[in-house]
Amino acid sequence: MGYRGKVKEQEQARALRAQNRTLADIAQTLGVSKSSVSLWVRDVPFTPTLRLHGPHRRPHPAHEAKLRQIEALNNEGAARIGTLSEESFLVAGVALYAGEGAKADRVVKFANSDPEMIRFFCTWFRRFFDIDEARLRASVYLHKGLDLKAAEAFWSELSGVPRSQFGKPYRADPDPSIRRNKHRHGCFYVMYSCARTHREIMGLVRALLSSRCYSGVAQLAEHAAVNRVVAGSSPAPGAQTPPSSRTILPNEEKS
Repeated sequence: MGYRGKVKEQEQARALRAQNRTLADIAQTLGVSKSSVSLWVRDVPFTPTLRLHGPHRRPHPAHEAKLRQIEALNNEGAARIGTLSEESFLVAGVALYAGEGAKADRVVKFANSDPEMIRFFCTWFRRFFDIDEARLRASVYLHKGLDLKAAEAFWSELSGVPRSQFGKPYRADPDPSIRRNKHRHGCFYVMYSCARTHREIMGLVRALLSSRCYSGVAQLAEHAAVNRVVAGSSPAPGAQTPPSSRTILPNEEKS
C-alpha cells in the first residue's frame, strides 16, 4: 500500500517536472521529500532558467549611503585640489615617482595598472624633462587568455609610446588560488634609459623627502599630535602631567 500510494505523486511529479518546475518546488507542492522527487523525475528533460538577482534587488540603504558619500568626497577633493600650478604639478609627479617609480640607478621606470596613473606620469615626465621620444621603451604584463594586441594598442594610445618601441610582453599564468580578478589591459611599464635624467628625478625625490622641505609642516604636526598637558598614568611621549597630579621627586624643591 505504501508504494502504491506514491504512484499518484510520482505521476504528478513527472508532470510538474515537464513544466520545468524545480525539485524544491515540486517537493513542496506534493508534500514529499526532495530526494524522492529527484529519483522519480531523473529521466524527465529539464532546462534550467537563469535567475536574475542583482538588477531586480533593491539596493541596500548602507550601500546607497556609501555611494553618496564617495561622490560627495570626490567633489570635495576636486574642489580642494583645484587646478595644479606648475610647481604643484612638479611636486605631485615627484611624489608619484617616489612611491611607484624604480630607484635603481640609470633607468627611469614607472609601472602601474591604473591608466590615470600612467597618463599622469607620462604627461609629467614630458613636461619637466628634456627627453628623446625615440628612446622611450614600454612593455605589458598581461595574464594569458587576455587580448595582448588590444592591451598594447590601449597603452600605446594612452602613453603616446609607439607600439614599435614596445618590448617583449610578459604573459602570466593566472592562479585562481591567488587572485580571481585580472586587469583587462594588464600592467604597463614605461622606461627611459638615461642616467642623468634618473639622477635628476631622484634628486627631486630626496629633496621632497628631506626634513628641510617640510620641517614647518612636521613641527605643526608634532604640536597637534602631542597634548602637552595630559592627565593619566601613561601620557604620550613629550607630554606633561597637570601640576595637581604630578609626583614630586625627592630631589626636587617644593615651591
